[in-house]
Amino acid sequence: MAKDAVHAGYLPLLDSAVLVVAARFGFAERHGVDLQIHRERSWAAIRDRMSVGHFDCAQMPAPMPIAMSLSHGPLTARTFAPLVLNTGGNAVTVGNELAAALADESPVDASPAAIGAALRFATARLAERNGRPLRFAVVHRFSGHNYDLRYWLAASGIRPDADIEITVVPPSLLPEALASGQIDGFSAGEPWNTIAVRAEVGEIVATKVEIAPRTPEKVLGVSEPFLIERQDVLKRLIAALIEAGRWCDTAGNHGELARLMADPRHVGVDSSHLLPGLSGNLETASSGGRAVADFLTFAKPGMSRPDPSFAAWLHRQMVRWDHSHRTPETDAIVRGVFRPDIFAAATGDDPGDRAAEAAFDTDRHSRLFDGGLSELSQD
Repeated sequence: MAKDAVHAGYLPLLDSAVLVVAARFGFAERHGVDLQIHRERSWAAIRDRMSVGHFDCAQMPAPMPIAMSLSHGPLTARTFAPLVLNTGGNAVTVGNELAAALADESPVDASPAAIGAALRFATARLAERNGRPLRFAVVHRFSGHNYDLRYWLAASGIRPDADIEITVVPPSLLPEALASGQIDGFSAGEPWNTIAVRAEVGEIVATKVEIAPRTPEKVLGVSEPFLIERQDVLKRLIAALIEAGRWCDTAGNHGELARLMADPRHVGVDSSHLLPGLSGNLETASSGGRAVADFLTFAKPGMSRPDPSFAAWLHRQMVRWDHSHRTPETDAIVRGVFRPDIFAAATGDDPGDRAAEAAFDTDRHSRLFDGGLSELSQD
């Protein structure tokens, strides 16, 4: 039987696993989809190739389809998110100089609040010593990496764009940028934090799941023609990706998953670098580590449905940092980007899944480490 071809872009990151597994292990094929995956080096390349129609869909940071639909970029392309591919998976890593200064502040525990308070004094002291603001890197302007980092810094009394600089570097180049002193820290997905720690050029100081627990990280970004003209194919793809995500979440599959993702066609690193992110047993420094529950999840009940209220929260972060503006027109566009209706049509809107979603609260502010207080402050 002929399969419906779908072209999907992704980056060499551990959390691209759902697309890779669906394509390589037959999940998509069993749903009548010939899923052809294409590895790119940067989110900008994903954005641009989606915009000109090279891809039907792609792995994307959750804010990216919002930005694309609002024409915040070189090209305009209405883009939708009918599926959350994963939650968590990111961390903030700092270079050795900043890690040493942070240790001097003796944070009382590993909570985001305690580490953030110590980071405030450490960054100020190093900026004075070096005669320049410290520089952090994120993987894309419109990414959870950027907005989670900014939220955490602001809540800790550090003013992004004033007290520190924030620049953009592709994920795979971050450990080298840290080692060379081009940046003082970064916010990125695995395995690039683990690789920096194992290279002894930095330490992990915080994770996304601690700063913004259970919030969407990557989504399936879908082009307007794919959503409108091939909706049956899209629904079958979503069903396949959810099945692949559940396979990825199964601890007994993590060894095989790490070997698959280590392939040069995918992430292209030693499989041992991928296991900490899958297990949550992070190596945070050369001297040790700690376990982070649910560090990376792919398709646990309640977490795959795209919630438009979270899209609205993301747009408020864009506005907060002067990356967008709010009008009745932009609000309407943002409301239409995350598509729970398509998700429900693909999954049957399982009552158990909806109950699980309700169980961990639809109020996104309660999921932030400070209860949403930073967003309410005047910076």
